[in-house]
Amino acid sequence: MASLLVLSSKASAESKVIIFDFISQLAVLETVDSAVVVVDVWSGTDENPSSMLSGDPVPANTQVSQYITDGVPGVIYKITCTATSSNGQVLVMIAYLPVVDDLL
Repeated sequence: MASLLVLSSKASAESKVIIFDFISQLAVLETVDSAVVVVDVWSGTDENPSSMLSGDPVPANTQVSQYITDGVPGVIYKITCTATSSNGQVLVMIAYLPVVDDLL
Protein backbone atom coordinates (compact mmCIF):
# COMPACT_ATOMS: atom_id res chain seq x y z
CA MET A 1 0.00 0.00 0.00
CA ALA A 2 1.30 3.43 -0.95
CA SER A 3 1.86 6.19 1.59
CA LEU A 4 0.23 9.58 1.13
CA LEU A 5 2.07 12.89 1.26
CA VAL A 6 -0.11 15.94 1.95
CA LEU A 7 0.90 19.03 -0.05
CA SER A 8 -0.43 22.57 -0.06
CA SER A 9 -1.34 24.12 -3.41
CA LYS A 10 1.19 25.89 -5.60
CA ALA A 11 0.79 28.81 -8.00
CA SER A 12 1.28 27.89 -11.65
CA ALA A 13 4.35 30.14 -11.96
CA GLU A 14 5.90 28.83 -8.74
CA SER A 15 8.77 26.33 -8.76
CA LYS A 16 9.43 24.24 -5.68
CA VAL A 17 11.08 21.10 -4.36
CA ILE A 18 8.87 18.28 -3.12
CA ILE A 19 10.49 16.00 -0.55
CA PHE A 20 9.25 12.44 -0.19
CA ASP A 21 10.49 11.08 3.16
CA PHE A 22 10.41 7.29 3.49
CA ILE A 23 11.95 7.17 7.01
CA SER A 24 8.91 5.48 8.59
CA GLN A 25 9.10 2.63 6.05
CA LEU A 26 12.84 1.95 6.28
CA ALA A 27 14.79 -0.24 8.69
CA VAL A 28 17.62 1.12 10.82
CA LEU A 29 20.53 2.15 8.53
CA GLU A 30 18.46 1.43 5.41
CA THR A 31 18.52 4.22 2.81
CA VAL A 32 16.90 5.13 -0.49
CA ASP A 33 19.21 4.13 -3.35
CA SER A 34 17.17 5.19 -6.37
CA ALA A 35 13.82 6.67 -7.29
CA VAL A 36 11.45 7.41 -10.14
CA VAL A 37 8.88 10.21 -10.01
CA VAL A 38 5.86 10.33 -12.33
CA VAL A 39 3.24 13.09 -12.66
CA ASP A 40 -0.32 12.32 -13.83
CA VAL A 41 -3.52 14.36 -13.87
CA TRP A 42 -5.89 13.37 -11.06
CA SER A 43 -8.52 16.01 -11.83
CA GLY A 44 -8.76 18.50 -14.70
CA THR A 45 -7.00 18.68 -18.05
CA ASP A 46 -3.30 18.91 -18.87
CA GLU A 47 -2.04 17.26 -22.06
CA ASN A 48 1.54 17.04 -20.76
CA PRO A 49 1.63 16.66 -16.96
CA SER A 50 5.16 15.23 -16.99
CA SER A 51 6.43 18.66 -18.09
CA MET A 52 6.10 19.69 -14.43
CA LEU A 53 9.17 17.57 -13.63
CA SER A 54 12.38 19.56 -13.75
CA GLY A 55 15.43 17.34 -13.55
CA ASP A 56 15.77 13.89 -12.06
CA PRO A 57 14.72 12.84 -8.56
CA VAL A 58 17.55 13.04 -6.03
CA PRO A 59 17.69 10.29 -3.38
CA ALA A 60 19.56 11.19 -0.18
CA ASN A 61 19.50 9.01 2.91
CA THR A 62 15.76 8.46 3.66
CA GLN A 63 14.41 11.12 1.31
CA VAL A 64 13.82 11.77 -2.37
CA SER A 65 13.73 15.37 -3.63
CA GLN A 66 12.03 16.34 -6.88
CA TYR A 67 11.97 19.83 -8.41
CA ILE A 68 8.48 20.73 -9.73
CA THR A 69 7.61 23.70 -11.93
CA ASP A 70 4.67 25.20 -13.86
CA GLY A 71 1.32 23.35 -14.07
CA VAL A 72 -2.16 24.32 -15.23
CA PRO A 73 -4.37 26.33 -12.84
CA GLY A 74 -7.37 24.31 -11.68
CA VAL A 75 -5.68 20.95 -12.20
CA ILE A 76 -4.92 18.54 -9.35
CA TYR A 77 -1.84 16.45 -10.10
CA LYS A 78 -1.03 13.01 -8.74
CA ILE A 79 2.73 12.76 -8.15
CA THR A 80 4.00 9.23 -7.54
CA CYS A 81 7.46 8.54 -6.16
CA THR A 82 8.67 4.94 -6.37
CA ALA A 83 11.84 4.38 -4.37
CA THR A 84 14.14 1.38 -4.13
CA SER A 85 15.96 0.97 -0.82
CA SER A 86 19.41 -0.35 0.02
CA ASN A 87 17.70 -3.54 1.31
CA GLY A 88 15.77 -4.01 -1.95
CA GLN A 89 12.41 -2.72 -0.76
CA VAL A 90 10.28 -0.99 -3.39
CA LEU A 91 8.28 1.77 -1.71
CA VAL A 92 5.62 4.05 -3.17
CA MET A 93 4.52 7.47 -1.94
CA ILE A 94 1.76 9.50 -3.61
CA ALA A 95 1.18 13.24 -3.36
CA TYR A 96 -1.75 15.26 -4.72
CA LEU A 97 -0.80 18.79 -5.78
CA PRO A 98 -3.45 21.38 -6.67
CA VAL A 99 -2.22 24.19 -8.94
CA VAL A 100 -3.88 27.57 -8.56
CA ASP A 101 -3.94 30.79 -10.57
CA ASP A 102 -0.95 33.08 -9.97
CA LEU A 103 -3.25 35.95 -8.96
CA LEU A 104 -4.47 34.30 -5.76
